[in-house]
Amino acid sequence: MGGMPLNDMPWWRWRCNVRSALHMLSDPAFHEDTWLTGGEGYGDVTDAVYRLVEDTWLDSWSAEKYVGTIFRDSQEATLVDLAVLRVLRILHQVGPDAPVSAYLEHHAWPEAVRAAREAHVRLAEADGDDPDVRPTSLEVLGILTRAV
Repeated sequence: MGGMPLNDMPWWRWRCNVRSALHMLSDPAFHEDTWLTGGEGYGDVTDAVYRLVEDTWLDSWSAEKYVGTIFRDSQEATLVDLAVLRVLRILHQVGPDAPVSAYLEHHAWPEAVRAAREAHVRLAEADGDDPDVRPTSLEVLGILTRAV
């Protein structure tokens, strides 16, 4: 997210949080080497889901509502909606306090990861960022969203 122009989107802080969540949810290597091992500074699956929906209420309405403020176009919104729905379905089935392994072992997890990856890549590329870098820590995200 370092390359993202911070004044480009009106609600860029929300975009940063959504992007951070999608990035973490979309990276199987990150799941294995950070979430499963309890790596510090990145939260867990529930934290990522919270960042995805906390300010945006994407668990209650469509991302289409935010085209022009958080999302650049309907294609971004559609991809985000699909990722949110797939991840939330799993969250509701395994529970928000489930261990990371319960999410990763869920039969629909690969679909959720794929949907999050498609949304993450679209948003990262639109912001001029490399979608394949490692997710940034929550501390870096906090510094970034306090900037400007």
